[in-house]
Amino acid sequence: MSKLPKPNALVWLLLSVAVIGLDQLTKAIVRATLVPYMPQAVIPHLLNWTLAFNRGAAFSFLAGSSGWQTWLFGSLALVISAGLVVWLARTPRRDWRTALPVAFIIGGALGNLIDRLVHGQVTDFIQVYWHTWSFAAFNLADSAITVGAVLLIAFGLFGGHDHPAPRQ
Repeated sequence: MSKLPKPNALVWLLLSVAVIGLDQLTKAIVRATLVPYMPQAVIPHLLNWTLAFNRGAAFSFLAGSSGWQTWLFGSLALVISAGLVVWLARTPRRDWRTALPVAFIIGGALGNLIDRLVHGQVTDFIQVYWHTWSFAAFNLADSAITVGAVLLIAFGLFGGHDHPAPRQ
């Protein structure tokens, strides 16, 4: 008699699909409604919608290169996402502290990958600022990657898994 395999966390890829869908929807809306690089105040002295484009990676790293960076960052997104899907396949479904952040990272990476493949650049539109200081524009995919990474670190450092109490 064979044992049935324990359910894995691949069902969490539905969250990745939701992140991709929401990311692509918001990017389509801002590309259709905003003028590039013309801030639209949302919360004065804190938040603008500002349509911007990035051919590079975080903080426009390698944005000025000749185009090879699109393939480099696209390949990295695919390889990392594939590795994270394997991780989900090996993760028990009930382990949401691993599955949730990994699903966010996959969704964000693939959301930005779609931009690179379809538009040759990533669409950014969220601009956080304070008076003359401004953070680099970003998007929902970037947010999902960041939240996923922070959650992985936090759950890893601060009790992400139940451990038996030490014997005394």
